[in-house]
Amino acid sequence: MSNTVLFSEMIPAPEWEDKFNEWYDTEHIPIRLKAPGFLRARRYRELNSNKYLAVYEMDSPQALQTEEYRKIKGEPSERTRWMLANVTGFTRYTGNLIGEWTNRWIHHSGSNDPFDAPILYSVMFAVPKAREEEFNRWYDEDHVPTLLKNKGWLACRRYKIFSGEPGNWTHLALHYLQDPQVLDCEERKEARRSPWREKLAQEDWFKGNYMTFSHIKTFCSVRN
Repeated sequence: MSNTVLFSEMIPAPEWEDKFNEWYDTEHIPIRLKAPGFLRARRYRELNSNKYLAVYEMDSPQALQTEEYRKIKGEPSERTRWMLANVTGFTRYTGNLIGEWTNRWIHHSGSNDPFDAPILYSVMFAVPKAREEEFNRWYDEDHVPTLLKNKGWLACRRYKIFSGEPGNWTHLALHYLQDPQVLDCEERKEARRSPWREKLAQEDWFKGNYMTFSHIKTFCSVRN
């Protein structure tokens, strides 16, 4: 089971973007999916930009502590060394799963894996420790159930971030959508008008980081 996520973004220069994609698909991801504890990876590209995202799913945080993974990190190929030195916009956030939901409509439709949805909408918050309990209750009990009333809002996974750079985000939500237009749906407008959300929005810390990505490809571990 996927209990831990690694969320990492990179921006290649346009003149070597094709080489970046070839490297990511044939070297960077495959070598990681040979390491113990790595289950799968999904690649995305941000809408209207050349920012790329990889979301790695692991069985636990220990996947990042194995000898195999340490060797991968500590002994990169020359090509990997060059790519990592020349990309911009690098981010790396790791978190543990705290909630997962799928749209009940999916279970009656025979649809494909909702986590391979065409669109990924990511949301990050930096939540003060004293407000974490209420934030989680609002998201789990009010926000997500309202969003999932729309058939195109296929699934959601939430994570508590335990390590990350460059931001100080503490919570990550990954929303899986049928298409970008779902973000304009009435259910999302309803969720954003919620009295509970409006109360939280009055607090200074309630400022999220929102990004929308299109799904490129899913990779599965060779160990599965």
